[in-house]
Amino acid sequence: MTARAWAELLRVSALFTVPGDALAGAAASGRRPDRGTVLAVGASLCLYEAGMALNDWADREEDAVDRPHRPIPSGRIAPAAALAAAGALTAAGLGLAGRAGRPALAVATGLAATVWAYDLRLKHTPAGPAAMAAARGLDLLLGATATGGAGRTTGAVAPGVGAGTGSISGAGAGAGPGPGSTGGSATAPGSARGAAPVARGSVLGALPAAGLLGAHTYAVTAVSRHEAHGGSTTAPLAALAAVAALGAAALHTRQGRREDQEPGAHKGFGGQDESPRPRLSHRSPAPRARTASGLVRTALTGSYVRTAAVPLLHAALNPSPPLTQRAVGGGIRAMIPLQAALAARTGAVGTALAVMGLVPIARTLARKVSPT
Repeated sequence: MTARAWAELLRVSALFTVPGDALAGAAASGRRPDRGTVLAVGASLCLYEAGMALNDWADREEDAVDRPHRPIPSGRIAPAAALAAAGALTAAGLGLAGRAGRPALAVATGLAATVWAYDLRLKHTPAGPAAMAAARGLDLLLGATATGGAGRTTGAVAPGVGAGTGSISGAGAGAGPGPGSTGGSATAPGSARGAAPVARGSVLGALPAAGLLGAHTYAVTAVSRHEAHGGSTTAPLAALAAVAALGAAALHTRQGRREDQEPGAHKGFGGQDESPRPRLSHRSPAPRARTASGLVRTALTGSYVRTAAVPLLHAALNPSPPLTQRAVGGGIRAMIPLQAALAARTGAVGTALAVMGLVPIARTLARKVSPT
């Protein structure tokens, strides 16, 4: 019974909508998933579950009236235990993000602050949906900044110069200062100044995908504010329109910049490439490959629209609490094909298909534990 109660508190069926954030962020940044991406996934899972535990702790009095079957009001989990779990999961999430580098830790800190602000103060205010949208967008950006970060020590450090721990890239978590390092120099060649453009480029490249995922989250959150009592047709209709617009945007191809395309190559006077490594030729994908990628992207986008739109339409036609709750659940599950479509639009078809592999697991768990 205790395991079941914690599964309900943490809403484990919705947990599988989280890894796709980091994977979509990695694809949007133009780099292949690596150890940093894995750390970002772990951090995202911890912070998401921290938000779930904190949500029920903050809503324990309201749930005692509207949802007495929830773990805290039913007495199956003590409020102090839920709050302690939220704190421990937040610390674990920040710890994992820190191992992926300082830029990833900075994004994770903003994500954690947004989660706590939403649950403790913003949820029942007009700013609630925007805060939740920001949290999802930051989660995607966490994957973008963490990918490549765990191994981004000081690759451009000059021979004989140690890697100072003051590098803002935060790379090489757990690695001590190199030979000759003063332990805190930010002026060593290839330290902070060499790493910062990489992190900024990761964030900028992933911003469009983060915006699309955030917009979907905003729409679903707006509908969820009516799931206890129903009665709103405006929110499901607005969300339905948003899903259609997001589906159209997801079909638009955005070519990601891969790590082997020299994202940091320096241009000298007259456009001369002064990178120490030779530039690779940028060849367009073969027509057959482009066609296959387009078909995958279209299929994934169709899956997203179908998963989200059908229950939203039902809720708009009959805004009862059960149908509104189904619409929210459908919107949560639709995040997985949306994440996959966002990865596919950059050409990362393999990543997109890996994300879609989470759908059967989420669907199976949703039959046992409600995601809302």
